[in-house]
Amino acid sequence: MQMIRIAGAGPAGLSAAITLAQAGYEVNVFERHPDVGGRFSGDLQGLENWSERTDVLTDLSAMGLKVNFECTPFSELTVTNGTLIEELKTKRPLFYLVKRGSMPGTLDQGLKQQALAVGVNINFSVALKPDKADIVATGPIMTKLFGLDAGLVFSTKLPDLAIGIALDDAGYKGYAYLLVTNGYGCLCTVLFDQLNRLESCLAAAKQICARLVDLDIVDGRKVGGVGSFVLDNVWERDQQKFVGEAAGLQDLLWGFGIRNALTSGWLAARGVITRTSFTKLAQHRFRQRNRAGVVNRYLWERLGQHDYRTVIRQLGHSANPFPLLRSFYNFNLLQRALYPFALRHTRQRYRHLVV
Repeated sequence: MQMIRIAGAGPAGLSAAITLAQAGYEVNVFERHPDVGGRFSGDLQGLENWSERTDVLTDLSAMGLKVNFECTPFSELTVTNGTLIEELKTKRPLFYLVKRGSMPGTLDQGLKQQALAVGVNINFSVALKPDKADIVATGPIMTKLFGLDAGLVFSTKLPDLAIGIALDDAGYKGYAYLLVTNGYGCLCTVLFDQLNRLESCLAAAKQICARLVDLDIVDGRKVGGVGSFVLDNVWERDQQKFVGEAAGLQDLLWGFGIRNALTSGWLAARGVITRTSFTKLAQHRFRQRNRAGVVNRYLWERLGQHDYRTVIRQLGHSANPFPLLRSFYNFNLLQRALYPFALRHTRQRYRHLVV
């Protein structure tokens, strides 16, 4: 059976590795860090559950992936701009909270355990050059960065909760959030421009959260990360397949990229197994969604008016936000009409994202 080499042991790389190993391939993964999750320090992230009709955990199961990591469903979300407050409550989870990093219970460790169980060879502290790999899953393209998040993780007596803040003073052209699960909290700001405002935005986010809850932070540790995106994805080059952020695949609106990363790795593996063009598989799955993301980013920046009041009210007054959110992640008629204007705006504003 053919041997496959994968550069990178993140969600996309391990998803591909698990799928290939389950099909009987010999798989060697090369990870430059000494363990999985080296980019993260215990950050809480959302595994979004609104872009598809099916629950994300059902999709993971269909891809042959297990939930052997901490994964907390959240059906309640408080959204605010510091003055206006709306409460979202849904029957189906809006998202699942997962922890990222090298410690026990993380998504990264869970995927590593699944990979090892099906015979994947993971070579840690070995950086395989991308041109030597069959599948490239090396994470963000550092020349194509579009977002930065930073904040704290901590122990707390707060109950489980999720607060999203849409206000430029708290997360310029992005957002901020407070997430708590099982006595573990994460308070971060996400900026899409004016990165020099990082400290002031985080301080503003902390003040807003303190007005909403009795903010209890114990043993706080700094966390943070970056996100990358390209307007013209390169899925294959010289027989190599690019997945996750290495392909420039990301949610340009809010940066919820885990679901896409896992799916792209699985699709790359399916391309190998079925001898199908991965480019065709990826374009069918992601092209319209990426275009929707361009329009969503355009609308967020142009119509947010600094306090995002319209967006917050729209979400808060919706009895069921899923159809609205799913529509805006799947290139609806409005987005199709706006796409030429949004694309021109994005090419000018984010010139470095163009391949």
